[in-house]
Amino acid sequence: MINRGVAEIFYNIADLLEVKGGNPFRIRAYRRAAQNIEGMPADLSKLSEDELMTVPGIGRDLARKIREFAEKGKIKAWEDLKKEVPEGLIEVISVPGLGPKTAKILYNDLRITDLKGLEKAAVAGELKGLPHIGAKTEKNILKGLELIKKGKERMPLGRALPIAEEIVDLLKRNAPVKEISIAGSVRRWKETVKDVDILVTSDYPEQVMDMFVGMKHVSDIIAKGHTKSSVRLSDGIQVDLRVVEEASFGAALQYFTGSREHNIKLREIAVRKGLKINEYGIFDEKSGKLLGGAKESDIYELLGMSFIEPELREDRGEIDAAFKRSLPRLVSLENIRGDLHVHSNWSDGGHSIKEVADEAKRRGYEYIALTDHSKGLSIANGLDEERILRQIREIDRINGGLKDFKILKGIEVDIRSDNTLDISDDVLKKLDIVVASIHSGFRQAREKITYRIVSAMRNPYVNIIAHPTGRLIGERDAYDINMEEIFRTAKQTRTAIEINAFPARLDLNDIYSREAKRLGIPVVISTDTHVSGHYDYMRYGVSVARRAWLEKRDVINTGGYRDLKKFMNIKRKKSNPL
Repeated sequence: MINRGVAEIFYNIADLLEVKGGNPFRIRAYRRAAQNIEGMPADLSKLSEDELMTVPGIGRDLARKIREFAEKGKIKAWEDLKKEVPEGLIEVISVPGLGPKTAKILYNDLRITDLKGLEKAAVAGELKGLPHIGAKTEKNILKGLELIKKGKERMPLGRALPIAEEIVDLLKRNAPVKEISIAGSVRRWKETVKDVDILVTSDYPEQVMDMFVGMKHVSDIIAKGHTKSSVRLSDGIQVDLRVVEEASFGAALQYFTGSREHNIKLREIAVRKGLKINEYGIFDEKSGKLLGGAKESDIYELLGMSFIEPELREDRGEIDAAFKRSLPRLVSLENIRGDLHVHSNWSDGGHSIKEVADEAKRRGYEYIALTDHSKGLSIANGLDEERILRQIREIDRINGGLKDFKILKGIEVDIRSDNTLDISDDVLKKLDIVVASIHSGFRQAREKITYRIVSAMRNPYVNIIAHPTGRLIGERDAYDINMEEIFRTAKQTRTAIEINAFPARLDLNDIYSREAKRLGIPVVISTDTHVSGHYDYMRYGVSVARRAWLEKRDVINTGGYRDLKKFMNIKRKKSNPL
Protein backbone atom coordinates (compact mmCIF):
# COMPACT_ATOMS: atom_id res chain seq x y z
CA MET A 1 0.00 0.00 0.00
CA ILE A 2 2.95 2.32 0.72
CA ASN A 3 4.39 1.76 -2.77
CA ARG A 4 1.09 2.48 -4.47
CA GLY A 5 0.52 5.58 -2.35
CA VAL A 6 3.92 7.05 -3.18
CA ALA A 7 3.58 6.23 -6.89
CA GLU A 8 0.17 7.90 -7.04
CA ILE A 9 1.50 11.06 -5.37
CA PHE A 10 4.49 11.22 -7.72
CA TYR A 11 2.21 10.84 -10.76
CA ASN A 12 -0.04 13.59 -9.41
CA ILE A 13 2.91 15.91 -8.74
CA ALA A 14 4.07 15.40 -12.34
CA ASP A 15 0.58 16.19 -13.67
CA LEU A 16 0.18 19.36 -11.61
CA LEU A 17 3.67 20.54 -12.48
CA GLU A 18 2.75 20.11 -16.15
CA VAL A 19 -0.43 22.14 -15.66
CA LYS A 20 1.66 24.87 -14.03
CA GLY A 21 4.22 24.77 -16.85
CA GLY A 22 6.98 23.25 -14.72
CA ASN A 23 10.40 21.98 -15.75
CA PRO A 24 9.87 19.08 -18.21
CA PHE A 25 12.93 17.20 -16.89
CA ARG A 26 11.56 17.40 -13.34
CA ILE A 27 8.15 16.25 -14.54
CA ARG A 28 9.72 13.30 -16.36
CA ALA A 29 11.75 12.41 -13.25
CA TYR A 30 8.61 12.15 -11.10
CA ARG A 31 6.85 9.99 -13.70
CA ARG A 32 9.82 7.69 -14.13
CA ALA A 33 10.20 7.28 -10.37
CA ALA A 34 6.46 6.53 -10.03
CA GLN A 35 6.63 3.87 -12.72
CA ASN A 36 9.65 2.22 -11.13
CA ILE A 37 8.10 2.28 -7.65
CA GLU A 38 4.95 0.59 -8.97
CA GLY A 39 7.06 -2.31 -10.16
CA MET A 40 9.01 -2.79 -6.94
CA PRO A 41 8.31 -5.98 -4.98
CA ALA A 42 10.04 -4.60 -1.86
CA ASP A 43 8.10 -2.52 0.70
CA LEU A 44 9.45 1.05 0.35
CA SER A 45 8.75 1.83 3.99
CA LYS A 46 11.41 -0.69 5.04
CA LEU A 47 14.19 0.87 2.93
CA SER A 48 16.61 3.57 4.09
CA GLU A 49 17.36 6.68 2.04
CA ASP A 50 20.55 5.13 0.71
CA GLU A 51 18.77 1.90 -0.21
CA LEU A 52 16.02 3.86 -1.98
CA MET A 53 18.64 5.63 -4.08
CA THR A 54 19.60 2.30 -5.64
CA VAL A 55 16.18 2.22 -7.33
CA PRO A 56 16.48 3.57 -10.90
CA GLY A 57 15.21 7.12 -11.15
CA ILE A 58 15.31 7.90 -7.41
CA GLY A 59 17.86 10.43 -6.17
CA ARG A 60 18.34 11.98 -2.76
CA ASP A 61 15.39 14.39 -3.03
CA LEU A 62 12.84 11.73 -3.99
CA ALA A 63 14.27 9.26 -1.48
CA ARG A 64 13.66 11.79 1.28
CA LYS A 65 10.10 12.31 0.10
CA ILE A 66 9.48 8.56 0.17
CA ARG A 67 10.86 8.31 3.71
CA GLU A 68 8.66 11.28 4.69
CA PHE A 69 5.57 9.45 3.38
CA ALA A 70 6.55 6.21 5.13
CA GLU A 71 7.00 8.01 8.47
CA LYS A 72 4.25 10.65 8.34
CA GLY A 73 1.76 9.34 5.78
CA LYS A 74 2.08 12.46 3.63
CA ILE A 75 4.60 14.53 1.65
CA LYS A 76 4.75 18.24 2.46
CA ALA A 77 5.79 19.25 -1.07
CA TRP A 78 2.67 17.53 -2.42
CA GLU A 79 0.39 19.10 0.20
CA ASP A 80 1.80 22.54 -0.66
CA LEU A 81 1.44 21.98 -4.41
CA LYS A 82 -2.22 20.97 -4.03
CA LYS A 83 -2.95 24.34 -2.40
CA GLU A 84 -1.77 26.14 -5.54
CA VAL A 85 -4.52 24.69 -7.77
CA PRO A 86 -8.28 24.07 -7.39
CA GLU A 87 -9.02 20.89 -5.46
CA GLY A 88 -10.95 19.11 -8.23
CA LEU A 89 -8.36 19.70 -10.94
CA ILE A 90 -6.55 16.46 -10.15
CA GLU A 91 -9.71 14.51 -10.97
CA VAL A 92 -10.11 16.46 -14.21
CA ILE A 93 -6.55 15.51 -15.23
CA SER A 94 -7.32 11.85 -14.55
CA VAL A 95 -10.13 11.69 -17.13
CA PRO A 96 -9.05 9.27 -19.90
CA GLY A 97 -8.25 11.11 -23.11
CA LEU A 98 -7.72 14.44 -21.36
CA GLY A 99 -4.41 14.87 -19.50
CA PRO A 100 -2.56 17.83 -17.97
CA LYS A 101 -2.20 19.97 -21.12
CA THR A 102 -5.90 19.88 -21.95
CA ALA A 103 -6.81 20.38 -18.28
CA LYS A 104 -4.70 23.54 -18.32
CA ILE A 105 -6.61 24.86 -21.36
CA LEU A 106 -9.97 24.04 -19.77
CA TYR A 107 -8.99 25.80 -16.56
CA ASN A 108 -7.55 28.88 -18.22
CA ASP A 109 -10.37 29.35 -20.76
CA LEU A 110 -13.48 28.00 -19.02
CA ARG A 111 -12.43 27.85 -15.37
CA ILE A 112 -13.30 24.15 -15.23
CA THR A 113 -12.06 22.83 -11.90
CA ASP A 114 -13.98 19.60 -11.27
CA LEU A 115 -15.68 16.67 -13.00
CA LYS A 116 -19.15 18.14 -12.61
CA GLY A 117 -18.13 21.32 -14.41
CA LEU A 118 -16.32 19.33 -17.09
CA GLU A 119 -19.34 17.14 -17.82
CA LYS A 120 -21.68 20.11 -17.92
CA ALA A 121 -19.47 21.97 -20.40
CA ALA A 122 -18.94 18.89 -22.59
CA VAL A 123 -22.66 18.07 -22.76
CA ALA A 124 -23.39 21.71 -23.66
CA GLY A 125 -20.80 21.57 -26.46
CA GLU A 126 -18.69 24.32 -24.90
CA LEU A 127 -15.35 22.54 -25.26
CA LYS A 128 -15.04 22.30 -29.04
CA GLY A 129 -13.43 25.37 -30.46
CA LEU A 130 -10.89 25.68 -27.66
CA PRO A 131 -7.24 25.17 -28.73
CA HIS A 132 -6.64 21.55 -29.81
CA ILE A 133 -10.21 20.55 -28.88
CA GLY A 134 -12.68 19.60 -31.60
CA ALA A 135 -16.03 17.82 -31.59
CA LYS A 136 -14.28 14.43 -31.63
CA THR A 137 -12.15 15.33 -28.59
CA GLU A 138 -15.23 16.58 -26.77
CA LYS A 139 -16.97 13.26 -27.48
CA ASN A 140 -13.93 11.34 -26.22
CA ILE A 141 -13.89 13.37 -23.02
CA LEU A 142 -17.51 12.34 -22.39
CA LYS A 143 -16.47 8.72 -22.96
CA GLY A 144 -13.63 9.26 -20.50
CA LEU A 145 -16.07 10.55 -17.89
CA GLU A 146 -18.10 7.35 -18.31
CA LEU A 147 -14.94 5.31 -17.73
CA ILE A 148 -14.29 7.28 -14.54
CA LYS A 149 -17.79 6.43 -13.30
CA LYS A 150 -17.28 2.74 -14.10
CA GLY A 151 -13.92 2.84 -12.38
CA LYS A 152 -15.58 3.95 -9.15
CA GLU A 153 -17.81 0.88 -9.28
CA ARG A 154 -15.05 -1.62 -10.11
CA MET A 155 -11.28 -1.62 -9.65
CA PRO A 156 -8.56 -3.32 -11.71
CA LEU A 157 -7.33 -6.69 -10.46
CA GLY A 158 -3.80 -5.27 -10.40
CA ARG A 159 -4.91 -2.88 -7.68
CA ALA A 160 -7.10 -5.27 -5.67
CA LEU A 161 -4.97 -8.42 -5.60
CA PRO A 162 -1.84 -6.93 -3.94
CA ILE A 163 -4.06 -5.39 -1.26
CA ALA A 164 -5.82 -8.70 -0.64
CA GLU A 165 -2.48 -10.50 -0.41
CA GLU A 166 -1.08 -7.89 1.96
CA ILE A 167 -4.07 -8.26 4.30
CA VAL A 168 -3.83 -12.06 4.19
CA ASP A 169 -0.14 -11.84 5.08
CA LEU A 170 -0.87 -9.38 7.89
CA LEU A 171 -3.55 -11.64 9.40
CA LYS A 172 -1.35 -14.72 9.09
CA ARG A 173 1.43 -13.00 11.02
CA ASN A 174 -0.61 -11.18 13.64
CA ALA A 175 -3.98 -12.85 14.16
CA PRO A 176 -4.93 -16.33 15.47
CA VAL A 177 -6.05 -17.75 12.11
CA LYS A 178 -5.81 -21.39 11.06
CA GLU A 179 -6.87 -21.42 7.41
CA ILE A 180 -7.12 -18.30 5.28
CA SER A 181 -7.87 -17.63 1.64
CA ILE A 182 -8.85 -14.87 -0.74
CA ALA A 183 -12.26 -15.53 -2.30
CA GLY A 184 -14.59 -13.73 -4.70
CA SER A 185 -13.74 -12.44 -8.15
CA VAL A 186 -10.18 -11.70 -7.01
CA ARG A 187 -9.62 -15.45 -6.59
CA ARG A 188 -11.09 -16.02 -10.05
CA TRP A 189 -8.55 -13.46 -11.34
CA LYS A 190 -11.27 -11.41 -12.98
CA GLU A 191 -9.75 -8.32 -14.60
CA THR A 192 -11.92 -5.92 -12.56
CA VAL A 193 -13.55 -6.49 -9.16
CA LYS A 194 -16.01 -4.70 -6.90
CA ASP A 195 -14.44 -5.56 -3.55
CA VAL A 196 -12.14 -7.98 -1.75
CA ASP A 197 -13.40 -11.09 0.07
CA ILE A 198 -11.30 -13.05 2.58
CA LEU A 199 -12.26 -16.23 4.46
CA VAL A 200 -10.60 -17.61 7.61
CA THR A 201 -11.06 -20.25 10.28
CA SER A 202 -10.12 -19.45 13.85
CA ASP A 203 -10.74 -20.50 17.45
CA TYR A 204 -10.68 -16.83 18.43
CA PRO A 205 -12.80 -14.99 15.83
CA GLU A 206 -13.22 -11.83 17.94
CA GLN A 207 -9.44 -11.34 18.08
CA VAL A 208 -9.28 -11.78 14.30
CA MET A 209 -11.99 -9.15 13.83
CA ASP A 210 -10.28 -6.72 16.19
CA MET A 211 -7.04 -7.09 14.25
CA PHE A 212 -8.86 -6.68 10.94
CA VAL A 213 -10.80 -3.51 11.71
CA GLY A 214 -7.74 -2.03 13.43
CA MET A 215 -5.50 -2.24 10.37
CA LYS A 216 -3.44 0.86 9.65
CA HIS A 217 -5.12 1.85 6.39
CA VAL A 218 -8.76 1.40 7.46
CA SER A 219 -10.65 4.66 6.98
CA ASP A 220 -14.17 3.42 7.76
CA ILE A 221 -15.57 0.43 9.64
CA ILE A 222 -18.72 -0.45 7.69
CA ALA A 223 -19.70 -3.33 9.97
CA LYS A 224 -18.11 -5.37 12.74
CA GLY A 225 -19.53 -8.65 13.97
CA HIS A 226 -18.49 -11.95 15.52
CA THR A 227 -18.10 -13.77 12.20
CA LYS A 228 -18.20 -11.02 9.57
CA SER A 229 -16.73 -7.54 9.30
CA SER A 230 -16.42 -5.03 6.47
CA VAL A 231 -14.05 -2.08 6.21
CA ARG A 232 -13.23 0.58 3.67
CA LEU A 233 -9.55 1.34 3.17
CA SER A 234 -8.09 4.81 2.72
CA ASP A 235 -8.06 4.40 -1.08
CA GLY A 236 -11.77 3.48 -1.17
CA ILE A 237 -11.53 -0.31 -1.50
CA GLN A 238 -14.04 -2.35 0.53
CA VAL A 239 -12.75 -5.53 2.16
CA ASP A 240 -15.05 -8.16 3.69
CA LEU A 241 -13.75 -10.75 6.16
CA ARG A 242 -15.67 -13.87 7.23
CA VAL A 243 -14.77 -16.41 9.89
CA VAL A 244 -16.26 -19.84 9.16
CA GLU A 245 -16.20 -23.25 10.84
CA GLU A 246 -13.41 -25.61 9.79
CA ALA A 247 -16.00 -28.20 8.70
CA SER A 248 -17.44 -25.61 6.29
CA PHE A 249 -14.29 -23.86 5.05
CA GLY A 250 -14.15 -25.63 1.67
CA ALA A 251 -17.86 -25.13 1.00
CA ALA A 252 -17.66 -21.47 2.00
CA LEU A 253 -14.61 -20.97 -0.20
CA GLN A 254 -16.43 -22.48 -3.17
CA TYR A 255 -19.59 -20.51 -2.47
CA PHE A 256 -17.94 -17.11 -1.98
CA THR A 257 -15.53 -17.58 -4.88
CA GLY A 258 -18.44 -17.79 -7.33
CA SER A 259 -19.24 -16.83 -9.96
CA ARG A 260 -22.95 -16.46 -9.30
CA GLU A 261 -23.82 -18.12 -12.62
CA HIS A 262 -21.48 -21.05 -11.91
CA ASN A 263 -22.96 -21.57 -8.45
CA ILE A 264 -26.55 -21.47 -9.70
CA LYS A 265 -25.74 -24.28 -12.14
CA LEU A 266 -24.14 -26.32 -9.34
CA ARG A 267 -27.18 -25.90 -7.11
CA GLU A 268 -29.50 -26.99 -9.93
CA ILE A 269 -27.41 -30.13 -10.46
CA ALA A 270 -27.39 -30.82 -6.70
CA VAL A 271 -31.20 -30.61 -6.52
CA ARG A 272 -31.54 -33.17 -9.33
CA LYS A 273 -29.26 -35.49 -7.34
CA GLY A 274 -31.18 -35.08 -4.11
CA LEU A 275 -28.50 -32.87 -2.59
CA LYS A 276 -28.32 -29.33 -1.24
CA ILE A 277 -25.33 -26.96 -1.48
CA ASN A 278 -24.73 -23.79 0.49
CA GLU A 279 -21.84 -22.02 2.21
CA TYR A 280 -21.99 -24.49 5.11
CA GLY A 281 -21.50 -27.68 3.10
CA ILE A 282 -23.13 -30.21 0.82
CA PHE A 283 -26.05 -32.09 2.41
CA ASP A 284 -28.42 -34.96 1.73
CA GLU A 285 -31.69 -33.19 0.97
CA LYS A 286 -33.95 -35.71 2.77
CA SER A 287 -31.98 -36.48 5.91
CA GLY A 288 -30.13 -33.16 6.20
CA LYS A 289 -26.90 -35.09 6.79
CA LEU A 290 -23.68 -33.19 6.10
CA LEU A 291 -21.79 -35.10 3.40
CA GLY A 292 -18.82 -32.81 2.92
CA GLY A 293 -17.53 -29.25 2.91
CA ALA A 294 -14.26 -29.12 4.83
CA LYS A 295 -12.45 -29.23 1.48
CA GLU A 296 -13.49 -27.31 -1.60
CA SER A 297 -13.02 -30.43 -3.73
CA ASP A 298 -15.79 -32.15 -1.70
CA ILE A 299 -18.44 -30.16 -3.56
CA TYR A 300 -17.32 -31.19 -7.03
CA GLU A 301 -16.52 -34.80 -6.10
CA LEU A 302 -19.92 -35.41 -4.52
CA LEU A 303 -21.60 -34.02 -7.64
CA GLY A 304 -19.61 -36.48 -9.76
CA MET A 305 -17.41 -33.88 -11.40
CA SER A 306 -13.73 -33.09 -11.82
CA PHE A 307 -12.45 -30.22 -9.68
CA ILE A 308 -12.88 -26.92 -11.52
CA GLU A 309 -10.13 -24.35 -11.09
CA PRO A 310 -11.37 -20.95 -9.82
CA GLU A 311 -10.38 -19.13 -13.04
CA LEU A 312 -12.81 -21.29 -15.05
CA ARG A 313 -15.90 -20.77 -12.88
CA GLU A 314 -17.78 -18.40 -15.20
CA ASP A 315 -20.45 -20.75 -16.64
CA ARG A 316 -18.70 -20.93 -20.00
CA GLY A 317 -18.88 -24.68 -20.48
CA GLU A 318 -16.67 -25.71 -17.57
CA ILE A 319 -19.42 -27.70 -15.81
CA ASP A 320 -20.16 -29.91 -18.82
CA ALA A 321 -16.42 -30.42 -19.32
CA ALA A 322 -16.03 -31.35 -15.65
CA PHE A 323 -18.71 -34.06 -15.99
CA LYS A 324 -16.95 -35.40 -19.10
CA ARG A 325 -13.54 -35.27 -17.37
CA SER A 326 -12.34 -33.14 -20.29
CA LEU A 327 -11.28 -29.94 -18.55
CA PRO A 328 -8.04 -28.46 -19.91
CA ARG A 329 -4.79 -28.86 -18.03
CA LEU A 330 -4.30 -25.13 -17.58
CA VAL A 331 -1.01 -23.41 -18.23
CA SER A 332 0.80 -22.42 -15.01
CA LEU A 333 3.33 -19.81 -14.03
CA GLU A 334 5.90 -22.58 -13.63
CA ASN A 335 5.47 -23.46 -17.34
CA ILE A 336 6.79 -20.07 -18.50
CA ARG A 337 10.43 -20.34 -19.64
CA GLY A 338 11.07 -16.81 -20.85
CA ASP A 339 9.69 -13.29 -21.29
CA LEU A 340 9.43 -11.94 -24.84
CA HIS A 341 8.71 -8.25 -24.15
CA VAL A 342 11.37 -6.60 -21.99
CA HIS A 343 12.76 -3.05 -22.02
CA SER A 344 16.14 -1.76 -20.87
CA ASN A 345 17.60 1.68 -20.22
CA TRP A 346 18.49 1.89 -23.89
CA SER A 347 14.91 3.18 -24.28
CA ASP A 348 12.58 3.82 -21.32
CA GLY A 349 13.47 0.91 -19.03
CA GLY A 350 15.11 1.32 -15.66
CA HIS A 351 18.02 -1.15 -15.90
CA SER A 352 20.92 -2.12 -18.12
CA ILE A 353 20.69 -5.08 -20.50
CA LYS A 354 22.87 -7.17 -18.20
CA GLU A 355 20.74 -6.29 -15.17
CA VAL A 356 17.43 -7.27 -16.80
CA ALA A 357 19.01 -10.51 -18.02
CA ASP A 358 20.45 -11.34 -14.60
CA GLU A 359 17.10 -10.74 -12.93
CA ALA A 360 15.31 -12.97 -15.44
CA LYS A 361 17.89 -15.71 -14.94
CA ARG A 362 17.52 -15.38 -11.15
CA ARG A 363 13.81 -16.05 -11.58
CA GLY A 364 14.53 -19.30 -13.41
CA TYR A 365 13.96 -18.14 -16.98
CA GLU A 366 16.00 -19.56 -19.85
CA TYR A 367 15.75 -16.53 -22.12
CA ILE A 368 14.32 -13.05 -22.60
CA ALA A 369 13.70 -10.97 -25.69
CA LEU A 370 15.09 -7.47 -25.35
CA THR A 371 12.49 -5.34 -27.13
CA ASP A 372 13.27 -1.69 -26.56
CA HIS A 373 11.09 0.88 -28.28
CA SER A 374 11.86 2.01 -31.82
CA LYS A 375 12.48 5.58 -32.95
CA GLY A 376 8.80 6.40 -33.54
CA LEU A 377 8.31 6.60 -29.79
CA SER A 378 10.71 9.47 -29.18
CA ILE A 379 9.22 10.17 -25.75
CA ALA A 380 10.53 6.73 -24.72
CA ASN A 381 14.00 7.38 -26.19
CA GLY A 382 13.24 4.92 -28.99
CA LEU A 383 16.09 3.37 -30.96
CA ASP A 384 16.89 4.25 -34.57
CA GLU A 385 18.63 1.86 -36.96
CA GLU A 386 22.13 2.90 -35.90
CA ARG A 387 21.43 2.38 -32.19
CA ILE A 388 19.76 -0.98 -32.88
CA LEU A 389 22.92 -2.19 -34.63
CA ARG A 390 24.98 -1.01 -31.66
CA GLN A 391 22.62 -2.82 -29.29
CA ILE A 392 22.92 -6.02 -31.34
CA ARG A 393 26.68 -5.95 -30.83
CA GLU A 394 26.24 -5.28 -27.11
CA ILE A 395 23.83 -8.20 -26.71
CA ASP A 396 26.24 -10.50 -28.54
CA ARG A 397 28.96 -9.42 -26.14
CA ILE A 398 26.80 -10.05 -23.05
CA ASN A 399 25.52 -13.38 -24.38
CA GLY A 400 29.13 -14.49 -24.71
CA GLY A 401 29.48 -14.31 -20.93
CA LEU A 402 26.15 -15.97 -20.03
CA LYS A 403 25.70 -19.65 -19.29
CA ASP A 404 22.39 -21.50 -19.76
CA PHE A 405 20.64 -18.26 -20.65
CA LYS A 406 20.05 -16.30 -23.86
CA ILE A 407 19.11 -12.71 -24.64
CA LEU A 408 17.21 -12.58 -27.92
CA LYS A 409 17.96 -9.49 -29.98
CA GLY A 410 14.64 -7.77 -30.58
CA ILE A 411 12.73 -4.53 -30.91
CA GLU A 412 9.22 -3.27 -30.17
CA VAL A 413 8.73 -1.64 -33.53
CA ASP A 414 6.11 1.07 -33.95
CA ILE A 415 3.31 0.55 -36.49
CA ARG A 416 2.93 3.98 -38.02
CA SER A 417 -0.34 5.56 -39.10
CA ASP A 418 0.61 5.04 -42.76
CA ASN A 419 0.70 1.24 -42.17
CA THR A 420 4.51 1.01 -42.33
CA LEU A 421 6.96 0.03 -39.61
CA ASP A 422 9.36 2.70 -38.41
CA ILE A 423 12.44 0.47 -38.77
CA SER A 424 13.67 -0.80 -42.14
CA ASP A 425 13.49 -4.47 -43.09
CA ASP A 426 17.25 -4.44 -43.64
CA VAL A 427 17.67 -3.93 -39.89
CA LEU A 428 14.69 -6.01 -38.74
CA LYS A 429 16.07 -9.11 -40.46
CA LYS A 430 19.22 -8.86 -38.34
CA LEU A 431 17.15 -9.36 -35.16
CA ASP A 432 16.07 -12.62 -33.56
CA ILE A 433 12.56 -11.41 -32.80
CA VAL A 434 10.36 -8.46 -33.75
CA VAL A 435 7.38 -7.31 -31.68
CA ALA A 436 5.11 -4.80 -33.43
CA SER A 437 2.62 -2.50 -31.72
CA ILE A 438 0.59 0.69 -32.00
CA HIS A 439 1.31 3.71 -29.80
CA SER A 440 -0.59 6.47 -31.61
CA GLY A 441 -3.71 7.09 -33.68
CA PHE A 442 -5.87 5.10 -31.26
CA ARG A 443 -9.09 6.71 -32.50
CA GLN A 444 -8.67 6.00 -36.18
CA ALA A 445 -11.54 4.37 -38.07
CA ARG A 446 -12.05 0.63 -37.63
CA GLU A 447 -10.85 -0.25 -41.14
CA LYS A 448 -7.76 1.94 -40.83
CA ILE A 449 -6.50 0.71 -37.48
CA THR A 450 -7.26 -2.91 -38.41
CA TYR A 451 -5.28 -2.58 -41.62
CA ARG A 452 -2.30 -1.12 -39.75
CA ILE A 453 -2.00 -4.30 -37.67
CA VAL A 454 -2.75 -6.58 -40.62
CA SER A 455 0.01 -4.87 -42.62
CA ALA A 456 2.48 -5.41 -39.78
CA MET A 457 1.62 -9.11 -39.55
CA ARG A 458 2.27 -9.50 -43.28
CA ASN A 459 5.84 -8.32 -42.78
CA PRO A 460 8.03 -11.49 -42.79
CA TYR A 461 10.10 -10.25 -39.85
CA VAL A 462 7.26 -9.46 -37.43
CA ASN A 463 6.81 -12.34 -34.98
CA ILE A 464 4.41 -10.94 -32.37
CA ILE A 465 1.71 -8.27 -32.14
CA ALA A 466 1.87 -6.67 -28.68
CA HIS A 467 -1.11 -5.41 -26.64
CA PRO A 468 -3.28 -5.85 -29.75
CA THR A 469 -6.43 -3.94 -28.74
CA GLY A 470 -4.65 -1.07 -27.00
CA ARG A 471 -6.97 -0.87 -24.02
CA LEU A 472 -5.92 0.40 -20.59
CA ILE A 473 -8.32 -0.93 -17.97
CA GLY A 474 -10.43 1.90 -16.57
CA GLU A 475 -8.46 4.48 -18.55
CA ARG A 476 -8.80 3.81 -22.26
CA ASP A 477 -11.18 1.62 -24.22
CA ALA A 478 -9.88 -0.83 -26.81
CA TYR A 479 -9.43 0.42 -30.37
CA ASP A 480 -12.38 -0.02 -32.67
CA ILE A 481 -10.77 -3.00 -34.36
CA ASN A 482 -11.90 -6.01 -36.41
CA MET A 483 -10.55 -8.89 -34.33
CA GLU A 484 -11.93 -11.45 -36.75
CA GLU A 485 -9.67 -10.01 -39.45
CA ILE A 486 -6.74 -9.78 -37.05
CA PHE A 487 -7.11 -13.45 -36.07
CA ARG A 488 -7.51 -14.56 -39.67
CA THR A 489 -4.29 -12.79 -40.69
CA ALA A 490 -2.42 -14.01 -37.62
CA LYS A 491 -3.24 -17.59 -38.53
CA GLN A 492 -2.33 -17.11 -42.20
CA THR A 493 1.02 -15.48 -41.41
CA ARG A 494 1.96 -17.54 -38.33
CA THR A 495 2.18 -14.36 -36.26
CA ALA A 496 1.78 -14.74 -32.48
CA ILE A 497 -0.60 -12.58 -30.49
CA GLU A 498 0.52 -11.30 -27.11
CA ILE A 499 -1.28 -11.49 -23.80
CA ASN A 500 0.32 -8.43 -22.26
CA ALA A 501 0.59 -9.19 -18.55
CA PHE A 502 0.98 -5.57 -17.43
CA PRO A 503 -1.95 -5.25 -14.97
CA ALA A 504 -3.21 -2.04 -16.58
CA ARG A 505 -3.49 -3.83 -19.93
CA LEU A 506 -4.23 -7.60 -19.69
CA ASP A 507 -4.53 -7.43 -23.45
CA LEU A 508 -5.64 -9.79 -25.10
CA ASN A 509 -8.47 -10.32 -22.66
CA ASP A 510 -9.70 -13.80 -21.75
CA ILE A 511 -12.54 -13.87 -24.31
CA TYR A 512 -10.28 -13.06 -27.25
CA SER A 513 -7.54 -15.35 -25.93
CA ARG A 514 -9.94 -18.29 -25.86
CA GLU A 515 -10.96 -17.53 -29.44
CA ALA A 516 -7.27 -17.48 -30.42
CA LYS A 517 -6.91 -20.95 -28.89
CA ARG A 518 -9.97 -22.19 -30.78
CA LEU A 519 -8.51 -20.95 -34.06
CA GLY A 520 -5.06 -22.38 -33.37
CA ILE A 521 -3.34 -18.98 -33.26
CA PRO A 522 -0.03 -18.94 -31.36
CA VAL A 523 -0.08 -16.92 -28.14
CA VAL A 524 2.74 -15.51 -26.03
CA ILE A 525 2.48 -14.17 -22.48
CA SER A 526 4.85 -11.28 -21.80
CA THR A 527 5.20 -8.64 -19.11
CA ASP A 528 6.27 -5.49 -20.97
CA THR A 529 8.85 -5.17 -18.19
CA HIS A 530 10.41 -1.73 -17.69
CA VAL A 531 11.94 -2.37 -14.24
CA SER A 532 12.91 -5.66 -12.64
CA GLY A 533 9.85 -5.81 -10.41
CA HIS A 534 7.61 -5.91 -13.47
CA TYR A 535 8.66 -9.52 -14.04
CA ASP A 536 6.23 -10.25 -11.19
CA TYR A 537 3.40 -9.29 -13.54
CA MET A 538 3.75 -12.55 -15.46
CA ARG A 539 1.22 -14.12 -13.08
CA TYR A 540 -1.46 -11.70 -14.30
CA GLY A 541 -0.86 -12.74 -17.90
CA VAL A 542 -0.95 -16.40 -16.94
CA SER A 543 -4.26 -15.78 -15.16
CA VAL A 544 -5.75 -14.40 -18.40
CA ALA A 545 -4.53 -17.49 -20.22
CA ARG A 546 -6.03 -19.78 -17.58
CA ARG A 547 -9.38 -17.97 -17.73
CA ALA A 548 -9.18 -18.52 -21.51
CA TRP A 549 -8.70 -22.30 -21.05
CA LEU A 550 -5.17 -22.16 -22.46
CA GLU A 551 -2.83 -25.07 -21.89
CA LYS A 552 0.95 -25.21 -21.96
CA ARG A 553 0.95 -26.22 -25.63
CA ASP A 554 -1.02 -23.08 -26.57
CA VAL A 555 1.64 -20.66 -25.29
CA ILE A 556 4.85 -20.20 -27.29
CA ASN A 557 7.09 -19.14 -24.41
CA THR A 558 6.45 -22.33 -22.47
CA GLY A 559 8.90 -23.93 -24.89
CA GLY A 560 12.68 -23.88 -24.65
CA TYR A 561 15.03 -21.60 -26.56
CA ARG A 562 15.39 -23.97 -29.51
CA ASP A 563 11.62 -24.39 -29.81
CA LEU A 564 11.22 -20.63 -29.79
CA LYS A 565 13.84 -20.09 -32.49
CA LYS A 566 12.20 -22.79 -34.61
CA PHE A 567 8.82 -21.07 -34.32
CA MET A 568 10.21 -17.67 -35.29
CA ASN A 569 12.15 -19.03 -38.25
CA ILE A 570 9.08 -20.73 -39.77
CA LYS A 571 7.65 -17.39 -40.87
CA ARG A 572 10.92 -16.09 -42.28
CA LYS A 573 11.60 -19.27 -44.25
CA LYS A 574 8.04 -19.32 -45.58
CA SER A 575 8.40 -15.72 -46.76
CA ASN A 576 11.97 -16.21 -48.04
CA PRO A 577 12.15 -19.82 -49.29
CA LEU A 578 15.57 -19.31 -50.88
